[in-house]
Amino acid sequence: MERTWRWFGKNDRITLAMLKQIGVEGIVTALHDVPLGEVWTREKIHELKTYIEGCGLRWSVVESLPVTETIKYAGPDRDQQIEVYKESMRNLAAEGIHTICYNFMPVLDWARTDLLHANPNGTSNLYFSIPEFAYFDIHILKRAGARESWADFKTLGPDGKPNGRNILKEVDELAKNMTPEKDHALIENIVIKTQGFVSGNFKEGDEHPVELFRELLQLYRGITRDQLHENMKYFLEAIMPVCRECDMYMCVHPDDPPFQILGLPRIVTCDDDINWFLQAVPDKHNGLTFCAGSLSAGAHNNVVELARKYASRTWFVHLRSCHVFPNGDFTEASHLGGRADLIELARIFERTNPALPMRVDHGMTMLGDEARGYNAGYSFLGRMLALGQVQGILATVDRELGIAYKQPGFFD
Repeated sequence: MERTWRWFGKNDRITLAMLKQIGVEGIVTALHDVPLGEVWTREKIHELKTYIEGCGLRWSVVESLPVTETIKYAGPDRDQQIEVYKESMRNLAAEGIHTICYNFMPVLDWARTDLLHANPNGTSNLYFSIPEFAYFDIHILKRAGARESWADFKTLGPDGKPNGRNILKEVDELAKNMTPEKDHALIENIVIKTQGFVSGNFKEGDEHPVELFRELLQLYRGITRDQLHENMKYFLEAIMPVCRECDMYMCVHPDDPPFQILGLPRIVTCDDDINWFLQAVPDKHNGLTFCAGSLSAGAHNNVVELARKYASRTWFVHLRSCHVFPNGDFTEASHLGGRADLIELARIFERTNPALPMRVDHGMTMLGDEARGYNAGYSFLGRMLALGQVQGILATVDRELGIAYKQPGFFD
């Protein structure tokens, strides 16, 4: 697979020169300075592409050309926003970029409650505590019906079976020890530090991020899973003619975490969900970003079987892995561990399409990464270690399969 890296533009503290030295071939990025809902002009795309190529790399995947909320909940300007999206797609294709990773998650992109959760070896990782997230929902967000929804929430152990956890009891115990400072940290972890650079909805300095969050949630009042399904189908059917015209491959990212939260429907969480959207719009240009981490965070998912089933409709791969604890909480695992089995995934995807772009994802924070101002989950040294591990996996798998493997930047 092509070794790519998510890079956040010229202001990223991780430079392209650094990435070339560690074996990166392709860049995964976006026009982060273009406001949500505006056209990506060919001029701006060309300027960034030229900059990347000037460093000896290529712009392999767009992550993300954001699908605005109004498209997701079918607002009055949905069709106008879809036309904006189509124009941006044509401009990307004109510059030779043909793969777009996007998501259809309402309001909240990927969610974690702790961004520096201690590992036994002294590093830290992203962590999702179900009762802490439920506390945020009930006591900070104060969402109507939150307590009732968490009373009905069934947590699963690593075996995929209900573990009988009483979330409300844990939330009530947690509430006894929370302080304004702890509340603020939870708000930053859930609403600000994992969202602003991804969705553009929230950013450092927002005076009332929780109020803004409530307003966005209100836009989805009455939107069911079936309605969100139909809205996704409407969007995909509208853009497929442009995909065929420009040979543009759309690959949706699974929901993270892969279960329902905040009373919002989440519709890319499991085998049935993936099968639905691929069958609903049965065009090769409608495909999947196979994020092994997001899928492995759900104990209901057999990640290897999903890879075997959907490899032929996968156009981008995120290699990472999660560990699910007996109580149902989860954390990022080593790229050599966890539930995802990245070694077997490498075999599957290398057999199917060894030219697939792949990036490591959500590396550990280690050796001072935490002090360098990187985006949450996107450390340098932690991801560099992960990339080294994955490069070793790919070299071994390629030898098994008789595929020539070459480390970029080295002589044979």
